[in-house]
Amino acid sequence: MQQQHAQPPTPTRTRTARRTWTVRNPAALAVATAGLFAALVSGTATATPAATAAHPVRAAANPYERGPAPTVASVEAPLGPYAVSRITVARSSVSGFGGGTVHYPTSTADGTFGAVAVSPGFTGTQSSIAWYGPRLASQGFVVLTIDTLTGLDQPASRGRQLLAALDYLTGESAVRGRIDRTRLGVMGHSMGGGGSLEAAKSRTSLKAAIPLTGWNLDTTWPEVRTPTLVVGADGDTVAPVAAHSEPFYASLPGTLDKAYLELKGAVHRTPITANTTIAKYSVSWLKRFIDNDTRYERFLCPLPAPGPTIAEYRGNCPHT
Repeated sequence: MQQQHAQPPTPTRTRTARRTWTVRNPAALAVATAGLFAALVSGTATATPAATAAHPVRAAANPYERGPAPTVASVEAPLGPYAVSRITVARSSVSGFGGGTVHYPTSTADGTFGAVAVSPGFTGTQSSIAWYGPRLASQGFVVLTIDTLTGLDQPASRGRQLLAALDYLTGESAVRGRIDRTRLGVMGHSMGGGGSLEAAKSRTSLKAAIPLTGWNLDTTWPEVRTPTLVVGADGDTVAPVAAHSEPFYASLPGTLDKAYLELKGAVHRTPITANTTIAKYSVSWLKRFIDNDTRYERFLCPLPAPGPTIAEYRGNCPHT
């Protein structure tokens, strides 16, 4: 297994956490501040402004909360607050799926993270979904973008492969100790999106599912118990929303945390290229339901309004 390390993302802003502090010992605070400054100057501490803000202020009420308080800029940014490393997973070293690439937060200071497996679509390879790896991992997830066993695998097979990838991550991978195996999710494009619904149907313990311009001949999913964000495209002629994404969403139980995002001016292949709208709502969905992080509800409720990149958004506000 070959391991490579990505360069840490360069901070582009300082995030201010929403906390009120009472200084009870000004002298001690001055000493501590001076010590931290000296350590940063000398190189013995390497915290970025975002990381420095994140660690002391994490809400004790939610042990899964990771990273600083989100802003519109932070959920739309190309990279989040975590430096990311990656591992190449050879096809020959695994069973049940075709290998792939693991992206994960380099630091272990925050404890374990949730994990997400992502599948490409029909005839696609992991290169078509590669951008989800660093984008999601830098927000505080372990992400495995997979190759499928064959490019022609149907959605049911892709669903099984997504689950095999999660099992590999939590049971055999070199980063298994960084993962909370109770907080897992799936994503996929096209037939991989249909596969994410298959995976959620088979394993109801999953915390989040995101089919991206999904394709599946089975359009009814009342068995799903996993919070699901269905992403469609208004110009999709391969998996038209009227035949796929809209029925997927409508068939999910009404009591389920669910949403339907229809991209405006988009086509079937839109999700295979870095897309700010997809990233914004995917990050928010995964954070809310894998990390149980209610700070991200502000991006999901009230429901987003139609606009330059959103043709339609339906859903229910997350159940608290």
